[in-house]
Amino acid sequence: MAYLFETEEHAAIRATARKFATHAIAPHSAEWEEAEAFPIELYAAAASAGIAGIGYPEGQGGQGGDIGHVLVACEELILVGRSVGTVVGLGTHGIALPPIVRFGTPEQQERFVRPCLVRGTISALGITEPGGGSDVAGLTTRAERDGEFYVVTGTKTFITSGTRADFVTTAVRTGGAGHGGVSLLVIEKGTPGFTVGKKLKKTGWWASDTAELHFDACRVPVANRIGPENGAFPMIMMNFATERLALAAQCVAIGELAYREAVAYAKQRQAFGKPLSGFQVTRHKLADMASQLAAARALTSEVCTRLLRGEQPAGLAAMAKNTATDMCSFVCDQAVQIFGGYGYMRETLVERLYRDARLYPIGGGTREIMNELIGKTEGY
Repeated sequence: MAYLFETEEHAAIRATARKFATHAIAPHSAEWEEAEAFPIELYAAAASAGIAGIGYPEGQGGQGGDIGHVLVACEELILVGRSVGTVVGLGTHGIALPPIVRFGTPEQQERFVRPCLVRGTISALGITEPGGGSDVAGLTTRAERDGEFYVVTGTKTFITSGTRADFVTTAVRTGGAGHGGVSLLVIEKGTPGFTVGKKLKKTGWWASDTAELHFDACRVPVANRIGPENGAFPMIMMNFATERLALAAQCVAIGELAYREAVAYAKQRQAFGKPLSGFQVTRHKLADMASQLAAARALTSEVCTRLLRGEQPAGLAAMAKNTATDMCSFVCDQAVQIFGGYGYMRETLVERLYRDARLYPIGGGTREIMNELIGKTEGY
């Protein structure tokens, strides 16, 4: 099932992503999930294959294209690679780089963007803190100006690719309380005072690494600040709108994969002398799954189309995320139910997808925060 905006160009990108996932991810997906890691060399492989650069300007080392191209590539990687953890870990540059692409200087883009897209340098985004998740305006990691440096003190948590990242696009407080005092700093691995805490154990997304990051009087050059001092909050909000669309698209891909698995199993599994698909109750489960999947895909397509028109549909993006996360949780749950006892076994893909799905109503802004945003923007 394709998105409403897809063209022949999108089909070509799907083919590229499918080829990469078939050879580089799928043969190892189950092994990497159980090992809770994938080889670090996969980043360079994705860059070499042109996967990492999809949606980024050619002048900065990318392949060109837009968010629509990114969504179809991500979907194909999940559908064919069959490891959500690997795909999200491989794609953290998708949330770490956009502020640098949009608001960074040419020198910053050359230092940070190009290496990720061309060589597979690893980047991460550092927003969430132990004392606050979705409340970005309340962050407490402090950056005090000291000549040509900022002295950063604080902690970030739940940072995807945090244990491996060569640099982290980090939200810090350089001014007073509230959203007006927030800046973005690129903090590089090896900077004195920057340490990575333990790798965090998670319910799902096992193949991706997640970490706590600690900054203890960490001296970061002022040259690593993205945009004006105290001016990062609008950048972060703009980044969130695209991230929420990407999360919705991931949910569509996971839902599609779980649905396909359920359909295939229902056709071949025999019970009482006929396949499960021969029972009305099973067909109705599949009908509900397909309907919710189609609705989530359509709303995600609408948000993407509006973004491509230059709009910033924050409320609609929140609606798409909630709709898609609800769908994903429902479809994965129903897939496990159709599989029965096998659906509860770790060896079964739908069991893993069921666990992976649980993150989405939390990450990128909780379901409750999304509802607040929808209410404040009157839905659109």
